[in-house]
Amino acid sequence: MATYKIDPDHSDITFKVKHLMISNVSGLFKKFDATLEVNEADLTDAKATFEAEIDSIDTKNEQRDTHLKSDDFLMLSNSQNLPSSPQALKSYRMKSIS
Repeated sequence: MATYKIDPDHSDITFKVKHLMISNVSGLFKKFDATLEVNEADLTDAKATFEAEIDSIDTKNEQRDTHLKSDDFLMLSNSQNLPSSPQALKSYRMKSIS
């Protein structure tokens, strides 16, 4: 089995979301980890995991970052990290405001 680990010094985990349908808000997670485990050369059995520290979110607006960490969105009070697998993401409930 081969295991590949993300190099945080040469990687970025970024996002962009619509705000009020008139502009985009971009941000990133400063602390994260990801791995890929694979046996087969064609990657058919690849297993990826990802973890981002919620408290490391940065949208260049401290007030917005605090709100994103709240129970209104990422629920930092429930967990320090975003879910680390596709199965966990399916059960993770992130709120949004329409």
